[in-house]
Amino acid sequence: MLLILIAVHLLSRDSIAAPLSHPPDARATTDSCNDNSRTLFSIVWGCLATIFACTWVSVHPNVPPPNQSPFQLFWRRLKMMLIATIAPEVMVGFAARQRLGAHILSKIGVELGFSTTHGMFFSMGGFVTSDEHPIATVEQLEDSTFGPEFQVAIQKISEKDITDKSKGDTLSKGVALLQGLWFILQTLARAHQHLAITQLEVATLAFAVVNIFIWLLWWNKPLDVQRPIVVGPPTQPDAETITLHVQLPRSTRFLGAILGYFHGKYKPLSSVSVPSFWSIELDGSNDYGAVILLLLVGTLFGAIHCAAWNAVFPTRRERWIWRTSSLVIAVFPSLAFLLDLIAKGDRLQSTGRSIVILGIPIYIAARIILIVLPLVELRLLPASAFVDVNWSSYIPHL
Repeated sequence: MLLILIAVHLLSRDSIAAPLSHPPDARATTDSCNDNSRTLFSIVWGCLATIFACTWVSVHPNVPPPNQSPFQLFWRRLKMMLIATIAPEVMVGFAARQRLGAHILSKIGVELGFSTTHGMFFSMGGFVTSDEHPIATVEQLEDSTFGPEFQVAIQKISEKDITDKSKGDTLSKGVALLQGLWFILQTLARAHQHLAITQLEVATLAFAVVNIFIWLLWWNKPLDVQRPIVVGPPTQPDAETITLHVQLPRSTRFLGAILGYFHGKYKPLSSVSVPSFWSIELDGSNDYGAVILLLLVGTLFGAIHCAAWNAVFPTRRERWIWRTSSLVIAVFPSLAFLLDLIAKGDRLQSTGRSIVILGIPIYIAARIILIVLPLVELRLLPASAFVDVNWSSYIPHL
């Protein structure tokens, strides 16, 4: 990270401003040494700080397998951070499934005093049996043999004991949230004052807006829990069952991240932890709601990128690459849903799924382009991109 910052600093010394396609306002022509100016380093640093807060702090991993080294824990969280960077809407869908699952569990356990926090901790694999098998499915709670004991044992765990497991509190989450809101406010102020907004800032704005949904959905989920809470009696899995770390097929893990795991795909008694994207099975209405939210957020994420449709680009080719990629990520999620919705017959379903499968690599390529292109665009910025917001026009005597 230090080397990256040094490189950015050196780049900022040699950066130049591209000519504007329209006459800049009076403030855009001020001297670069003016107190109301900013450097390339400050632009990149503000974006990196916001993206870091939006991904590292907002991502709440499930409870990991036991005996993980510090490097394994770091790598596990880093992978989720990369997924949140490439496809943040998928993380929103995952958070929505866990939130809705926690709501279902709080309704099931209303007589036992289950809270939303209990439901979140349950969904993330936070409760295990005395022989370290996760208690992570509704079927386990409703089991005639162990279910009642599991429910009573979970009831005895107070909400304070669960939140004490979290490595982050309301203050730390609030600070990260304020960082995102502050960046959104700055971007809106630049647009209002007709100052250039770099493509990197547009991409960061999209991350900040989408991650507000993640923060709100996971507000009651403990952050960075490394050890589960032991409850209930030991279980007796079948003699032929081998207990090991969760290693589901890649296709199952990919679909589980987007649509949740299907019934019977995951066996808690044959594992020592839940999958990285595990959430309890939802009923029809809640499952539909989670998918709809994923699609809406995905469309919003693409629409924010489309807001830079007429922005100043170094070349015409880069402008059209940006426009095409923005349209892909804005349209593809809803298009995939509509194809699946209108496909009634087996033949139509097969055709629709084939189109979606073929579109996934295009979608991933578009997302990567929208990560790389803003960095390339930094080599040639409009003059007003280096002018800071004049806050005194909103707050006199500031």
